[in-house]
Amino acid sequence: MTLRPLRLLAIAALFATSQLAYLPATAATSEVRLLNAAAVAGPLSVTLDRPDWTYKTGDRATARIRLDVQPYPAEGIPVRYRLGPDMLEGPERTVVVPKEGLSLPIPAQSQPGFVRVLVEASVGGKPVKARATAAFSPLTIRPVQTEPADFDAFWTAQKEQLAKVDPQWTLSPAPDLSTATVDVSYLHYQNVGQGGQPSRIYGVLAVPRADGKYPAVLHVPGAGVRPYKGAVELAEKGAITLQIGIHGIPVNLPDELYEQLRNGALESYNRYNLDDRDSYYYRRVYLGALRGLDYLVRHAKWDGRTLVTQGGSQGGQLAIVTAALDPRVTATVASYPAYADVTGYLSGRAGGWPGLFRKDDNGNVKDQPIAAKVKTTGYYDTVNFAKRLRSPVLFYAGYNDLVTPPTSTFAVYNVIPSPRQIVIEPEQAHLTSETHQATQQQWILKQGGKR
Repeated sequence: MTLRPLRLLAIAALFATSQLAYLPATAATSEVRLLNAAAVAGPLSVTLDRPDWTYKTGDRATARIRLDVQPYPAEGIPVRYRLGPDMLEGPERTVVVPKEGLSLPIPAQSQPGFVRVLVEASVGGKPVKARATAAFSPLTIRPVQTEPADFDAFWTAQKEQLAKVDPQWTLSPAPDLSTATVDVSYLHYQNVGQGGQPSRIYGVLAVPRADGKYPAVLHVPGAGVRPYKGAVELAEKGAITLQIGIHGIPVNLPDELYEQLRNGALESYNRYNLDDRDSYYYRRVYLGALRGLDYLVRHAKWDGRTLVTQGGSQGGQLAIVTAALDPRVTATVASYPAYADVTGYLSGRAGGWPGLFRKDDNGNVKDQPIAAKVKTTGYYDTVNFAKRLRSPVLFYAGYNDLVTPPTSTFAVYNVIPSPRQIVIEPEQAHLTSETHQATQQQWILKQGGKR
């Protein structure tokens, strides 16, 4: 995807046009930046009548479907489409699209949120797809997740249990990952486990070889089961980086082993023990990430002041959670965070990844029995940690995301009380553009006084 240059949009201008300047009363000043993406190449496209895809509640929007086919059949081309709220787009319909294209009206929305158009056609015997998502006052979306009264007490107790576990830091060289300017090692350490027995966290540490003091970055992973090679590129630019896995297995095993775990023992790990807050899978994950910070702050080359958490999707979730649990964190980079407002589907709107409590094709709510599991999610939902952030946040989201739906990710952003910036790339789905990857690195290095 080719991106047009970054445009910094003043809050006042946004308020006058798209109403993106709404700030919750409890939130710090928000800086909103918009990356307009060029149209995705392909024979089928769907666009909206505003270039930023952003509207106020009460506004009407129009989607335009076009096909780039030569010669174009005189009878038009049938296109299947679905139109409706984020992740709840409704039944499939069919229209015939003439050569000049076809407009679909999007009804005015009385509540903040997102409405998506999904289109599909057959061109040259091959299926082609496209989508566009209209945002209606997205910075006024509020979470529906509840917060347990003993949320802070619970996590204080968990941290106390972690403190009782001897870290047993263990380093081993990784010459195959090292470069002329960065020394890379495998690191593993003890973490809380199940049944009173410790587990381990494995990761990759990358440290600049040159003498000096550097900012430290904990890089936390997206969902899945895979090997890791470290955040070496950022280390080459002047930061100590620790990239961790979350599953308690080494990060340099053969690929086929990760595939077996992904499709076997660790399939749906995000639901393991969901009915018990004290043994839920993410308890060990959150505390293991937290312990990674303990290693970074003891490193001889740490600058003593700059400690950053960074990640996307599940990594965005973990970056926010870890920063909320540890006041030593000075900045957070979170892209389209997962596990956000996960009870959304029980309120008739999109919930965050992994899609807990969503109805199946027969209309039955998944993840039964519900009550105990809903209660557990309150202790682990990203929105409840986002409320507790103290340091600056660089946030990133796209409207077309079908993995971590924008309804859920904006519910997170809107409750952050610390200074925050959001980069919105409307046409972006569940990935980070190269342009924003560079922006993230520059922002992190700036936190540490480096350019």
